[in-house]
Amino acid sequence: MCLFPHFVRFKFYIEATNYISRTKALKKLQLSLKDFRRLCILKGIHPHEPLHKKKVNKGSHENKVWYYIKDIHFLTQEPIINKLREYKIFLRKLNHFKAKQEDDKVKKLYENQQEISLDRIVKERYPTFGSALRDLDDALCMAFLFATFPRTKYLRSNVITECKRLSTEFLHYVIESHSLTNVFVSIKGIYYQAMVGGEKVTWIVPHERGLGHITDVDFSVMATFAEFYVSMLGFVNYKLYQTLGLYYPPRIETGTVQEEQQQQQSDEEKEKVYSLCRPIARSRQQEQDEEMEMFEDGDNELAEKLKEAKKLKTLFQGCNFFVNRECPKEALALIVRNCGGKVTWEGAPFELPASSITHHIIDRPVANFDLNRVYIQPQWVFDCLNARRKLPTQQYLPGQELPPHFSPFIKEKPGDYVPIERIEELRSLGKDTAAIEPERAPTTSATKKPKMAQEEKKGMSVETGKMHKKNAQKEINKKGEERKIRELMIKKKHKRVYDKLTKGIKRHRGEAKKLAEKRQKLDKQKA
Repeated sequence: MCLFPHFVRFKFYIEATNYISRTKALKKLQLSLKDFRRLCILKGIHPHEPLHKKKVNKGSHENKVWYYIKDIHFLTQEPIINKLREYKIFLRKLNHFKAKQEDDKVKKLYENQQEISLDRIVKERYPTFGSALRDLDDALCMAFLFATFPRTKYLRSNVITECKRLSTEFLHYVIESHSLTNVFVSIKGIYYQAMVGGEKVTWIVPHERGLGHITDVDFSVMATFAEFYVSMLGFVNYKLYQTLGLYYPPRIETGTVQEEQQQQQSDEEKEKVYSLCRPIARSRQQEQDEEMEMFEDGDNELAEKLKEAKKLKTLFQGCNFFVNRECPKEALALIVRNCGGKVTWEGAPFELPASSITHHIIDRPVANFDLNRVYIQPQWVFDCLNARRKLPTQQYLPGQELPPHFSPFIKEKPGDYVPIERIEELRSLGKDTAAIEPERAPTTSATKKPKMAQEEKKGMSVETGKMHKKNAQKEINKKGEERKIRELMIKKKHKRVYDKLTKGIKRHRGEAKKLAEKRQKLDKQKA
């Protein structure tokens, strides 16, 4: 019996020795806090919260940041630490020569400066291509965000340029592979989802608007993340382009035979690549390959996915779109070309004949109508992609009140508030909506009996027996009492979890009820 408390103390002692504070880690690595943060971000190491803070902190209640000792030992063998120290020496020399106004030596220092290569760290953190795809969401969100930032003290122009280039290259891959599946426009930005290498990749692109001077964000930390993700996206894009047989970096398809060795692209060609309205060239070997079937005929579920992918691939085939200047060109070009259509706009590097344009996307009152075109608002393109079919254009004409734009990422559950328009949309897609439809009160017409049947019963002499009717309120009270008895039998350690679950269910029902009442008020106001 005397060994048990010693065993407990030994257990806590082991736990206490598993952690090290950030202050001790800085002394061990001989790094500043700024360099330590950068090193941890690049290596993917983050702080951990001990279960027993008092034991780890030796009885003290002081708030500290804790890391695993094994992670800090892992960092001691990192060669980048020497590069960070060399950069400190570089800054010291730079300040010395600037103070003496020796411009030639300052220029030579910049020319001989060696940049830190992160290729080895990327291969170390993502040993397989699948592991890189699973972490692609954060990389894309960061790249698209930095592509919209202006140049500041912490954001260098080369990082912003690289983010713009890599994000455009990824969008070209999505277009050529026809892998875009869902789109949702929100206040924060436009959410996209695509199937890349068998993985669902979701990212958000900010709206096209100017950004003011932001002071409440630590851009130095974000810039370190962006620096790592730029190296990662370079590897991922190269591998993705190889799978489709595309040239990397991308080249615009000109209809002529492409040479394997090509000179650097001019500014005009880069602008064509960034516009997303021109197809990019493929290698000659890939052009001769035939399209392979991805699924077997015997599997119904996979066959349906194949049909859906083919339907999306040819959704806008034969349609030529003209985008007005007030509409988001990049988002619309991505969706239209992903679905097999062609797109252009005023001043675009790829122009279509005016007579061949079938759809005109506009978000302002139309002055001059062309009878050979269909004028629609931008939401029609997004809703068509989510619905997997061309929707009627009557509700999307300029000046019309648009139907609600539903998120394709939300799956409706029984008990949720589901708008009537969403139920009708799911019905049109052939899905079962019985579980999510609101309960309807029984009508009185169903209880009425025909007069002829009542007259026939009057002539009969047989008396019917009385049927015992159950009291619904008593049944509800009985079930409530049984539930309370079962709740009393729950153990104390499970009671808190049960209370949290019941509170969440009640809150969810209350929110659904509020939304339903709000919808009823709006319908009454419209009526």
